[in-house]
Amino acid sequence: MSMNHIRPWRNIERRKSRQIMVGDVPVGGDAPIAVQTMTNTDSGDVKATLDQVIAAAEAGADIVRISAPDVAATTALKEITKESPVPIVADIHFHYKRAIEAAEAGAACLRINPGNIGDEKRVKEVIRAAKDHGCSIRIGVNGGSLEKHLLEKYGEPCPDAMVESGLEHIKILQDNDFHEFKISVKASDVFMSAAAYQMLADATDAPIHLGITEAGGFVSGTIKSAIGLGQLLWMGIGDTLRVSLSADPVEEVKVGFEILKSLGLRHRGVNIISCPSCARQGFDVIKTVETLEERLAHIHTPMSLSIIGCVVNGPGEALMTDVGFTGGGAGAGMVYLAGKQSHKLDNDAMVEHIVEQVEKKAAEIDAVKAAEEAAE
Repeated sequence: MSMNHIRPWRNIERRKSRQIMVGDVPVGGDAPIAVQTMTNTDSGDVKATLDQVIAAAEAGADIVRISAPDVAATTALKEITKESPVPIVADIHFHYKRAIEAAEAGAACLRINPGNIGDEKRVKEVIRAAKDHGCSIRIGVNGGSLEKHLLEKYGEPCPDAMVESGLEHIKILQDNDFHEFKISVKASDVFMSAAAYQMLADATDAPIHLGITEAGGFVSGTIKSAIGLGQLLWMGIGDTLRVSLSADPVEEVKVGFEILKSLGLRHRGVNIISCPSCARQGFDVIKTVETLEERLAHIHTPMSLSIIGCVVNGPGEALMTDVGFTGGGAGAGMVYLAGKQSHKLDNDAMVEHIVEQVEKKAAEIDAVKAAEEAAE
């Protein structure tokens, strides 16, 4: 639950769900909403795939999914899972034996699609492997690959069909005394996905994985995901999420965190508040922000930085941030610390000085946190 007693309009009451474990990452219950991504390398290439997993983890990914379409992939998975800094989800389509091999190779979770995995007998074999090797399972319903009987019943992919598919598969898992599962009902259509997830949230207490599948390129996919996932998260629905982009997996992680940060549900790194710039700007805002985003990428401590081009909104925004800089005139601006005016600064020295101030503030925040934890 995200509660703010000073600003109650910011409160989000999260849906109550069971908690499961994906490796050492808790999912559901009162655990933080986990951010996932998926590699796009050849899964049989251990080095390339592991490099991408590590890059995603460094960007903040809690869990990474890897497609396991063949024996080469599940063979490589054994080495990848040993070296990965985060739990690995094996993505399984069509070949149930790949799921069994992935469980044996150390996957923390198996993602299976009810419409593709095969008959109930094959699903039972996957469940047995998951139990034997301590894997959780994600039931991954997709609007583009629903079971034939549901398409015949409903005439086309729709929220009712997607949820029915998911609930049928939940029953199979529960009938086999398997309860370590989460579920998703993804579609590329934002309306369909949102409706399906709302229905699903009312129908089960299982942890829910959010996603708008095949969302598109970086810009269009980010917008679709922010709209679809944002409204669901605002309603309290969602325990893990993946932003599906035709882009570098690291970008998926960044966008996922930005969505969560905008709703106050996760906090990681520097939240830069900046103006779009206009003729009033006292310095090149766009270039400065681009540079600062790169220079401050190593900061994981949650904190805020305002970069505003002029004094119209600058002082007001700076009141709400840890560090701020507001453009003035004659090649200089004002530095704000903890919401208060601190000192003037020449624009030429701005970037280096702001980086220094942010690093100093991050160290202070970390020290306070460490002291509080030590006192508990």
